[in-house]
Formats: sequence, structure tokens, C-alpha cells
Amino acid sequence: MVFSTPIFVFGFLPCFLGAYYVLPKAFRNWLILLASTLFYAWWRADALIVLYAIAGGSYLAGYVATQTRSSKVKTWAVRLGVSFNLAILGWFKYTTFLLGNLNTALGGDALVVPEIILPIGLSFLAFQSISYVIDVARGDAPAAKKLSDFLAFSSLFPQLIAGPVLRYKDLAHQFEHRMHSLSLFSRGLRRFLQGLAMKLLVADSVAPLADRMFALSDPTMTEAWLGAAAYSIQLLFDFAGYSAMAIGLGLMIGFHFPENFNAPYVSRSITEFWRRWHISLSSWLRDYLYVPLGGNRRGKLKTYRNLLLTMVLGGIWHGANWTFVIWGMWHGGLMAIERALGAKHRETVWPKAIAWPLTMVCVLLGWVVFRAETLADAGAMYAGMVGLNGIVMRPELITLTTVTELFFLALGATISIAPRLPRPSLSMSPALQSALLSILCFVALQARTNSPFLYFQF
Repeated sequence: MVFSTPIFVFGFLPCFLGAYYVLPKAFRNWLILLASTLFYAWWRADALIVLYAIAGGSYLAGYVATQTRSSKVKTWAVRLGVSFNLAILGWFKYTTFLLGNLNTALGGDALVVPEIILPIGLSFLAFQSISYVIDVARGDAPAAKKLSDFLAFSSLFPQLIAGPVLRYKDLAHQFEHRMHSLSLFSRGLRRFLQGLAMKLLVADSVAPLADRMFALSDPTMTEAWLGAAAYSIQLLFDFAGYSAMAIGLGLMIGFHFPENFNAPYVSRSITEFWRRWHISLSSWLRDYLYVPLGGNRRGKLKTYRNLLLTMVLGGIWHGANWTFVIWGMWHGGLMAIERALGAKHRETVWPKAIAWPLTMVCVLLGWVVFRAETLADAGAMYAGMVGLNGIVMRPELITLTTVTELFFLALGATISIAPRLPRPSLSMSPALQSALLSILCFVALQARTNSPFLYFQF
């Protein structure tokens, strides 16, 4: 079940909200746990075993770490808790990739490569659970008082499948005390509708254009850059739209989730881009990987190494493919260069006239290898981008490209850089905006037959 489907919008969500506000407050966390279980089981019921194994193992590790008086026991509790999460993530996400590469290196099929189905949202769940174990052991977060509350946190359906990456310390008190009001609910509803519109109207409208261009074996310069631009808008509005819906759903039931996007396409450096894009992941990588590696405390060369290693591991987190490794190296390398040029002390190290366009070109180039299924496919797109396959768009592709695709590509691009543009003198009231978005989303829901979220694969 996904947010952008009629079964969720007109079935699951109204039933859940109705039951939530009818029940006494003492039972609402239990309802969240039940609803989240049903929501996840809609995809595969057997995947619940993985979900609750991770949650149960992390809860146990946190419990031991807080109850023991032995520093050695606490250390081992943390190590085992983190290793348990990484082992499950590694088995489901990287086994096939590693064995496949070993077979290639050995020049045959000596190793049996099992077919493993990756539970959706596993990467998000594993990172959240790891942060819980570490934070509790450090004393940065309270240990969950009840297993049911931690299970409800781990399986919280608004963010379960594609984030934001939550930390228990930010939500612990909200499971005990949450404020509910018509004003807060209305804010949440508007935010949900905004996210739904981002997904259905923009991301899904430009997706066919991106798919068509990336499917070409020999794209021309126009086709390659158009495909890269379309994918960049699709990915932003797909993922940021999901995050907006998750935040909105949280507000409807009294939870305040952290923001996950802050106009990333207005960035004037890659360093700034990562302060604005997938903020919850960026901060997680900083706090639980970059800083423990030494951060910027051990000299310039090790700082550059830590940046590169952090971003490579962040790339691998997205998927078991060499394309994600290269994508992580690209961003890590650029961040290291910017740090060497003084990014720590300045908003941008590039001349103001070219800072923004240069950053966007670097981001687009990165999205190509991020989107490509193989390095060879990425290479074909890059060849097209420099004009090795010609310049203009082929007539048959012009015919296939619709006005709707180009309109929403232009609209998405305009919205994504809106903070850089002059503000309009007139604005729409929240009520009118919600009404208009409701109508547009209703029409789109009836028209769309398939609307998967891109980040489900991660």
C-alpha cells in the first residue's frame, strides 16, 4: 500500500483517523502499532518477521545497555545491537551483489547466488534502530519504557517505507504526550495534500519522459540532458512529496517529524546541497559515521578521506550497485574539494556568478549514474551529454514527448528554484489551496494506474 493510491486515501487513512480519534488516548499507541502492522503487511506479511526482529533486537540491546553497570557489557550490547542490524541489512541488500561480483571475479558461476527479496524500507528501519541503540547507550536518548512503544516507533506507518530517518530521542516524549487540535490537523492535511500533488502531478507526469530517455542506448545531447533534467525533477518531487505526506500524516495524529528537504536545487555548492537534500540521512551520516571516523579533527587529509568514505557508504546505503558507489564517490570527492577550498568557513567557494549553475550541473551529472541501471548505461548517457551521438532530438522522440510532460517539467523546475525567484505579490489562502489540490489529486488518482515511490527500492 502506498500513499498515492485510492485504497490508502479513501480507505485506510479515513478508517485509521476515525478509529484514532474515537479511542481513548491510552489506546492510541496500540492502534498505531496495529495500523502500521496492517500497512506493512499489505506488501508482504512475512516481511513483518524482519521488521519486528530488528525492532526487538534493538530494544533488547538498548535495554541491556541501560540496565547494566558494567562498561564491558554495555559495549558489547551496543556492538551486538549494531551488528545485528547491519547483518540483516547486509544479508537482504548486499548478498546477491557480493556473490555476483565474486562470481565475475572468479570467471564463472562457482557460487550460488540466492534470490532475495528486499523488504521495503529496510534501510530506513536499520538506520533508525542503530541510532536508537547508540543514543540510548550514550545517554543521549531515553530507553523505551515499553516494548510496544518502541515497536510502534519502529513500524510507524507514515514514515516506515521511505523516511524521513527518525531518531527515537526526537519522538520518545511524543509517544507519551502529544497535542491534538483542529489547527494542527488542518496543517497536516494541507501538508499531505501538497506532498500528494508533488507526487501525482509533477513526479508521475515527468517520469515517462525520464524513463524514455534513459532507455536509449545512444542518446543525443538534447535527449541526454532532457532525460537528466526530467529525472532530477521526478526524484525531487517523488521523494520530497513522500516526505511531505509523511510529515503531514504525523501532524494529523500529533507527531512532529523533522523536515527532510529545504529547496536543495537552490544550492550554490555540493556541501550546501547536502544540508538541504535528504536532511535526515545527511545528519545521520554525519553523527554516526563522519564524526566517529574523526570528522575534521585529525588533519586535512583525514578530513577529506572521511568525507569521501562517508559519502561512498551513503551511496552504498541507497543500493547494491556500482552505480551508487560511483555516485557516492562523486559527491564525496566534490565535498572534499570544496572543503580544501574553504567551504567550512564560507557559504560557497565558487565565484557567485557560476556557483549555482555549476552546482546544478554537478548534481545532474551525479543523478545520471544514480538513475542508470549499470555503469555502461551511465556511460552512454554521459557520451550523449557531450554530443558524441549528435545534438538534436530525434523526430520519433519529439512525437512521443507530450505537452503534459514538458509542462510539468517546466513547472517542477520553476517550483524547485522558487526561493531564487521574486516572490509573487498575491498568494492563495490555505483553504482555497487545499480545495484546489484536493480536486487535482482526486482527478490524478483516478487517472493513475501505477504510482510507485522511487525510494521504495532503497
